[in-house]
Amino acid sequence: MSRSPTWVGPAVVSVTGAIACVAVAFLTSMSARDAVELIAVAGGTALVAVVAGAIALAALRTRPLGTQIAALTCTTVIALMVGSLVAAQAMFISQHDLSVLVIVLLAAGTVGVAASLVLGARIGVASSSLVEVARRIGDADAEPTAATVGAPQELARLGEELAAMEARLELARRREQTLEASRRELVAWVSHDLRTPLAGMRAIVEALEDGVVVDPETIARYYRTLREEADHLAALIDDLFELSRTQAGALSLQFARISLGDLVSDALAGSAPVAEAKGVRLEGHVVGRPPEIEASPPEVLRALRNLLENAIRHTPSDGSVVVEAGVDDDAPDSVYVSVLDTGGGVAEADLDRIFEVAFQADRARTPGSGAGLGLAIAKGFVDAHQGELTVCNENGGARFTLRLPREHVDHAEHSE
Repeated sequence: MSRSPTWVGPAVVSVTGAIACVAVAFLTSMSARDAVELIAVAGGTALVAVVAGAIALAALRTRPLGTQIAALTCTTVIALMVGSLVAAQAMFISQHDLSVLVIVLLAAGTVGVAASLVLGARIGVASSSLVEVARRIGDADAEPTAATVGAPQELARLGEELAAMEARLELARRREQTLEASRRELVAWVSHDLRTPLAGMRAIVEALEDGVVVDPETIARYYRTLREEADHLAALIDDLFELSRTQAGALSLQFARISLGDLVSDALAGSAPVAEAKGVRLEGHVVGRPPEIEASPPEVLRALRNLLENAIRHTPSDGSVVVEAGVDDDAPDSVYVSVLDTGGGVAEADLDRIFEVAFQADRARTPGSGAGLGLAIAKGFVDAHQGELTVCNENGGARFTLRLPREHVDHAEHSE
């Protein structure tokens, strides 16, 4: 928004004042000579006082804002008093009337100067409060306070904006601290998951090179172990790549219409061998007619498989994992897929952190437990679809519920 030059306001006031003086002189039948003389005497005297005030303000330019405002107001009052006295003397009024005018001007001037000092003090307190708010920004130990109570509107709004900025910066700082702790935790755990298979693979390779093992069956078992460890490393690298895509917002989703029933069936089919090997019963069904949704099938399927693998991993043998899908009764425009296991549930203290990167409720890490990326990746894919992924404890197990909108909405295009 463009701003008018600084001279426009004073020029308008000067012209308006001159017109008002001419109008009063005309209405009171004052001669033009007397009117011009009074305007020249009073205006010139006031101008001298204003120049003196401007010099004083220049000298006080480094002083607090309240002091400058008080000085400006006092200058204005003094200019009116001096101009009135000079004009009265030019009019050759009686000594008595002049004395009365002096008393009136002194009384009014005293009140005006006192009021200017009060106003300056208020502005000073408000500006000092703003300085205090600005000083507190970034200080984690500072307690928030009401900074501009009773301040002028502009300073009050500035104080509110500073306080809001302080709150946003504090929230960003806490988020950054959480992310930094999560990154460090992720690096430590991924390093562990990389070192463990690499150490095993190195030991196997050295044994084969040194001819420690010559039995064909043992050699075949060593090669099989090498392949399994290589697959484990490849899976971990894939997880890190997918996680980086979700966190960097670099997902390129290809939306298409697909049956929710087909997605659930594919996820169950992919996880069935893992469940069978562990002795976990895997069940699934769709409530009602399988709805169609507009989504990116690879990412949704990956999210479902990650949920299923997590449930199977935490379910003991002879346990069960039940998958249910359908249209959300509370939101007909959304569909849901829930995965309920019998693995004992999640500790209440861990429910809020279960989807964080590298978080694992089971602190005792075991081989093949993974780096704790599966749930974080699943949530990243669901968030990219403007969906929701939640968890709760139910019937001695954990129920993960994935909700997706049935129709894709491009928020970027919608906002335009």
